[in-house]
Amino acid sequence: MAKVRIDRENCIGCGACWALCPDFFEQNSDDGKSQVVEKYRVGGNPAEGEVPAELLNDVKSAAEGCPAQAITVEE
Repeated sequence: MAKVRIDRENCIGCGACWALCPDFFEQNSDDGKSQVVEKYRVGGNPAEGEVPAELLNDVKSAAEGCPAQAITVEE
C-alpha cells in the first residue's frame, strides 16, 4: 500500500489537493492547511496516510498538482 506524507510546514492551504481528491485530503479547520482524512491516517497523524489502491491515481494527481510540492507519495 502506498504511503503519503504532507509537509504541513510548507503547505500553503491552497485547496488543490482536497479539490482533486476529497476522499483522501481535507482542510484542517484550525490552521487551514491540508491533512489526510481520519479514515486513512497512520497512527492518528494528520500528515501521514496509507492510500487505498482505488484512490492512488487521484492522490498522485493531487501530489503533482500541489504548487508548494508539499505532498510525497511513496509506493
